[in-house]
Amino acid sequence: EQIQYGDDNVLKHLRIEKGEVERALADAPCVIEGVYETGAQEHVYLETQGMLAWDDEGVITVAGSMQCPYYIVDAFEHALGRPSESVRIIQAATGGGFGGKEEFPSGIALHAALLAMKARRPVKLIYDRSEDMEVSTKRHPSRVRHRTGVDHDGRLLAQDIEVLLDGGAYVTLSPVVLSRSIIHAAGPYACDHVRIEGRAVLTNSPPYGAFRGFGAPQSQFACERHMDRIASEIGIDPVEIRRLNLVREGDATATGQVIRDGADRIEVMERALEMSDFRQRTSEHAEFNGSDPTLRRGMGLATFFHGAGFTGAGEVFLDSEVHVAGLPDGRIEARTANVEMGQGTLTVFTQLVCDRLGVPAESVVIAPADTARVPNSGPTVASRTVMVVGGLLEVACDDLRSEVGLGPDDDGGVLLQAVADWHEAHAGQELIGRAKYRQPEHIEWDDESYRGDAYGAFAWGAYVADVEVDLRTFAVRVRDFVAVQEIGRVLHETLARGQIQGGVVQALGWALLEECKWADGAMENAQLTNYIIPTTADVPPIRVDFLEAPYPHGAGGAKGIGELPFDGVAPAVANAVAAALGVDPTFVPLTPERLMDLTLQAAGSEGGAP
Repeated sequence: EQIQYGDDNVLKHLRIEKGEVERALADAPCVIEGVYETGAQEHVYLETQGMLAWDDEGVITVAGSMQCPYYIVDAFEHALGRPSESVRIIQAATGGGFGGKEEFPSGIALHAALLAMKARRPVKLIYDRSEDMEVSTKRHPSRVRHRTGVDHDGRLLAQDIEVLLDGGAYVTLSPVVLSRSIIHAAGPYACDHVRIEGRAVLTNSPPYGAFRGFGAPQSQFACERHMDRIASEIGIDPVEIRRLNLVREGDATATGQVIRDGADRIEVMERALEMSDFRQRTSEHAEFNGSDPTLRRGMGLATFFHGAGFTGAGEVFLDSEVHVAGLPDGRIEARTANVEMGQGTLTVFTQLVCDRLGVPAESVVIAPADTARVPNSGPTVASRTVMVVGGLLEVACDDLRSEVGLGPDDDGGVLLQAVADWHEAHAGQELIGRAKYRQPEHIEWDDESYRGDAYGAFAWGAYVADVEVDLRTFAVRVRDFVAVQEIGRVLHETLARGQIQGGVVQALGWALLEECKWADGAMENAQLTNYIIPTTADVPPIRVDFLEAPYPHGAGGAKGIGELPFDGVAPAVANAVAAALGVDPTFVPLTPERLMDLTLQAAGSEGGAP
């Protein structure tokens, strides 16, 4: 997209409007306002950014740590004018990306390739940890303002929301991060009158970019803290205000997307409350807080949602393609450009092929993410890998059956023999089943008005944090954490549980510990000695449960999962801290220093002690 700059530093402005917000606010018995801020966050992936480039008989070849091989192909075509057939991109073993290896590796790949072309020898370019932290993109800081009209029972009558994202010095992916942020800003609630203004701005700091959750954690932190503030101001229970307003079947989101997915969002919340003993522990904490001189405990709830796949017509634009090949040695090979980076793609893709074709796991191989070997199935981002690309794998498996003249009822042994027979009759040729993305008929989206079906499916969650605050140090200890989500069909429970637990731990760092310090447009604490991330000592028991409402257009009925767990952690923790201390935290991270200032300020204004 060509960015046209005007007289200000706004790089992208988006707007969602539904109903008549000003009239509804004017008529509302209660109007509650709040401003909420979130900070930057470093990805801290396992290995740093790095690329190896060489010239292979006129084909520039790059291998490295990445999420999106075909993004780099596009970058070479744009920056060097090289056609795609003269570029080969190979994903090396990647120990985590979290969005940090989405667009950023393209620049390093270009640098390494240019040096290799100039020196006429292979070039390896790898950042050390401090270099990586100094120059790589971070999560966008945000400031979100809510002005909400409610009735005396707590029902939402109008939501007026402004989302401001700090984009840093360059555009990167800020426009699409802003898009996802505003789509999620009103939360998983039904409201007839909603206005959301979103702006991403250029500032004097290193650029911000993709990060797990992609703008939704920032806007949903604000929404969920604001829901607790509303409950407090009108004197109702924070659980009940959510029970009253959570989306039911047939309700519409802020973009007008009608929800008919069979999920029960109330049940998701009730399961989280039950697993956490929310009522009982809240009562116990009140008694504890009245007797202990130095410790305070609290329970916090957050309900939230996350759309899977690219927004609106984004998946149509990607035009993803997947191949499933029958190999001459009798094995089945899945060919996609989607990468394994610790989330379990290789395992789930193998499982999907086995289930679809009825063959044993030892007969299935996953092709390496090498653009010389695999088609462009789109990037490994946006919680789309299993739902969208896995769904294409199933279609490609069906096409492979057709290529060898079999129907859906023929078992795996018959299929493998048919593949062998085909190669005997077609020596030297490739046997491939193909699939290209076709948008489900129910999805309609207007990119100009930002109205319609923003995502093919939403996943839903309810998280509960149990925290303890030490009034001597103002350190927050998370004693227990419950994470309940509805993600469609759970294809591999161990991997799904790991995704949730990993996302919770990463989000706990954002909520409580991780603080980027900036000076003169540069990161001051660009090392892991003073950029604090959670260790095993900071991780509470994380108890995970799933509800299932299968999505008919996702692989095996699955929805997206990778980004969802990040959205609910910070607000659940902040709501628990608010309950423990009687303060109103409107920001993260809640570091001990910042929490001490907030608590002492609140105590001073009330003339008491914490």
